[in-house]
Amino acid sequence: MSKQLPFRRCCASRCRKREKKRRISMKITQKDMAERTGVSLGSIKRFEQTGEISFHSLLKIAFVLDCLDDFDQLFAQKYYRSAEEVLRERRR
Repeated sequence: MSKQLPFRRCCASRCRKREKKRRISMKITQKDMAERTGVSLGSIKRFEQTGEISFHSLLKIAFVLDCLDDFDQLFAQKYYRSAEEVLRERRR
């Protein structure tokens, strides 16, 4: 049984739209992007249409678009199990 996260499509849609807008603003064609990244042209097109792409390929695209640092904060927020943990952390 496969459960799809409810926000998955929304996140992917926003990401693909931002990537395409940035690529176009930098005057990079899909073909150029494929050549610069080593990601197939079909994968670039699929990503811009559906938001589906491998993480490794997405990192390559981010590098070309000078957005690789955006991934630095991914999963960086500390996870707290209780309000007490938050309070203890603030006291330090």
